[in-house]
Amino acid sequence: EAVALPEMSVGAEDAPITLIEYASFTCPHCANFHADVYPSIKENYIDTGKVRMIYRGIYFDRLGLWADMMARCGGPDRYFGIAALIFEKQREWTAAESAVAIVDNLYAIGRLAGLKDADMETCMQDNETAQAMVASSTENAEADGVNATPMFVINGQTMSNMAYSGFVDEFERLLAE
Repeated sequence: EAVALPEMSVGAEDAPITLIEYASFTCPHCANFHADVYPSIKENYIDTGKVRMIYRGIYFDRLGLWADMMARCGGPDRYFGIAALIFEKQREWTAAESAVAIVDNLYAIGRLAGLKDADMETCMQDNETAQAMVASSTENAEADGVNATPMFVINGQTMSNMAYSGFVDEFERLLAE
């Protein structure tokens, strides 16, 4: 029995535009996107019902997988809030010298987000979910030709990272159709 893996998404289900972000929690360009570009997309397009965004993790390393597992610990409603903290503190938590120290750093971020240690332990030790995440990540990345992060798929069209103005141009073009 395969683990059912919910898509992590934000925005109206019936939004005219679907934006899929492929990203890794250990990728600096992804952290920059979340700091500099995502807030404007959220305010102007997601919160206004024009864009639904789906976040799909890409795991170039164990750290990226562990971080995504931590983000998922709070469930779909808290996913993007925890993800934001993980990206915001990326330089700090990834700088630890050992795997144990890195996981400790992720627990500290989870606590900031209000998660309980016992819940985080259960969630971080769930190998079936971890395997399902890796399988799903590989399958999605192959289907959409993802070879770097962040990459975006906007209504089926794969695009590399761009400035906010690039997203605006694409969104407005699609909304005018």
